[in-house]
Amino acid sequence: MSLKSTFRALQYRNYRLFFIGQGSSLIGTWMQRIATSWLVYRLTGSAVLLGVVGFVSQIPTFILSPVGGVAADRWNKKTIFLVTQICAMAQALALAILVIRGSITVSWIIALNIVLGIINAFDITARQSFIVEMIEKKEDLGNAIALNSSMVNGARLIGPSITGILIAVTGEGVCFFVNSMSYLVIILALLFMKITPKRREPKKTRILHDFKEGFAYIYTSVSLRSIILLLALVSLVGMPYQVLMPVYAKQVLGGGAHTLGFLMGAAGFGALCGAIYLASRKSGFNISKLIPVSAMVFGAGLIAVSFSRHLWLSLILLSCAGCGMMVQMASSNTMLQVLTDDDKRGRVMAFYAMAFMGMAPFGSLLAGGLAGLAGVPSALLTGGILCIIGALVFSKGILAKKDVPSHEEKEITPK
Repeated sequence: MSLKSTFRALQYRNYRLFFIGQGSSLIGTWMQRIATSWLVYRLTGSAVLLGVVGFVSQIPTFILSPVGGVAADRWNKKTIFLVTQICAMAQALALAILVIRGSITVSWIIALNIVLGIINAFDITARQSFIVEMIEKKEDLGNAIALNSSMVNGARLIGPSITGILIAVTGEGVCFFVNSMSYLVIILALLFMKITPKRREPKKTRILHDFKEGFAYIYTSVSLRSIILLLALVSLVGMPYQVLMPVYAKQVLGGGAHTLGFLMGAAGFGALCGAIYLASRKSGFNISKLIPVSAMVFGAGLIAVSFSRHLWLSLILLSCAGCGMMVQMASSNTMLQVLTDDDKRGRVMAFYAMAFMGMAPFGSLLAGGLAGLAGVPSALLTGGILCIIGALVFSKGILAKKDVPSHEEKEITPK
């Protein structure tokens, strides 16, 4: 587990630029997420509206990700990624201006979050399938994905902590402004990248045909199908715990914005540890067994958090839950990328986006509604139990799989 082995994907210049630029941008992204949740709760005091805002920000990803996946397979991924970053910067700046001027309303927040959801539908598929083009040796792809996850969660650790302080001192508007400026780093990094564009034969088929082809490709693969279904379930019933954290921080723990920052930072710390663990593993280890185990750890963490009434205990438990969540997500991402043919990667990652982020809006509504009826602890408990059940079903399905299709004959483990 040497540092050289852990960070081996950074030997590639393009990936180094991506790592630096995206890392800076993601700190701002996490700041905006936490600031948005706190702003909505401050304006309305409603757990249900927190769920509604979470729903509208992510439902476009569920609806439009298939189109984004087809676009990523047809056109230049770097160009798509660059355009989405510029659009996201404009969205964050608009939020900042409205908050600083005192003109912000829940209606504006919902409208601008819908815009961000549309941007993300194209951003996620292009960004995830673009990673493979930055890595010259495919055996380092798993390491690059794990480092990408560690970058996301390093930002998740830093961003919420800064947000809690900024909200208390200056208000939410500054958080949105900092996020808008953070996009400049990744935009410059993309402009400095030197990637030889792949030659693509002009597509004569329609978008709907390409989507159906991608769906059939996933459906006939037991591994691809099982990974995406488990990820969808966990995203539906487990991931929305983040939407409930403002209520949990205030009503259950009796804290404020700084408490919310600590809670989200703890989950980010656990996720960062999980990502570093994956990055430190040598090429050739079988990650398929990690997927159900990590989903169970995530579920058990949520169950334990639902019973906690002490801040420090909640921080420890959220760290465990964050670790499990990240290992499952990154392991699923790696397996999907390794098992998928190059010409279908964008569409497969579109279904990954639909499962990972697209199901979250429905989960946000369910979690918000359940929290409104039975309380936040009950919502967390229910989500944790369902995650564990899903992981057990996944394990049985993968272990009993038969009739492996031709495109699944590759090694599940990258070598």
